[in-house]
Amino acid sequence: MAERVIMAEPYPLAFQPNATALLIIDMQRDFLQSGGFGEMLGNDVSLLRSAVAPCQKVLETARAMGLLVIHTREGHRPDLSDAPPTKLSRGRLAVGIGDKGPMGRVLVRGEQGHEIIPELSPFPGEPIIDKSGKGSFYETDLDLMLRNHGIKTLIVCGVTTEVCVHSTVRQANDRGYECVVLSDCVGSYLPEFQRAGLAMITAQGGILGWVSDSSAAISALRSASSVEEN
Repeated sequence: MAERVIMAEPYPLAFQPNATALLIIDMQRDFLQSGGFGEMLGNDVSLLRSAVAPCQKVLETARAMGLLVIHTREGHRPDLSDAPPTKLSRGRLAVGIGDKGPMGRVLVRGEQGHEIIPELSPFPGEPIIDKSGKGSFYETDLDLMLRNHGIKTLIVCGVTTEVCVHSTVRQANDRGYECVVLSDCVGSYLPEFQRAGLAMITAQGGILGWVSDSSAAISALRSASSVEEN
């Protein structure tokens, strides 16, 4: 399959559709819904929810094209044996990881809050990476999965921009993957972190990758699909 181009910053990104995957990071109830961990921390979850509709459109296009779609969730085993004590104690929170919240135990696998929001629910057969850290490659089989599928380029969506998205992009960059982050498909509780997080990715000629948006990505994917059909 011939290379195509996604219009992006700092310059257009050439990609091969059959070597490209969509990675959707941590679009979980605990982070995006009222009553979740994010709101309990005092955040305005609507700032993250603005990314949901653009993510839906990209996801629909990726599925129609037959791209590999991978979802991630941050969370821990019920016994918290995979959660470092430093992570559990940080913030001196009244309700923290493992504690009972409105949607079950916070960031614990199997609880309601840990699940991906209904608008972006994985289809059967779409891999879900359960991770205990911020980065999606840490102590997971994501790298093996991508290499087994011959993936070279990642279209990245999810939350939050400056934490789990950034951590994942940095890990992917060090492993040789090319990442394009879609600015309207990622979100932060803090607008200044959103701006800085995206700027860091494209700095110095794209030191960590590329930044584009849902419209440009969808246009490039549809263009690639029409070329193949012809």
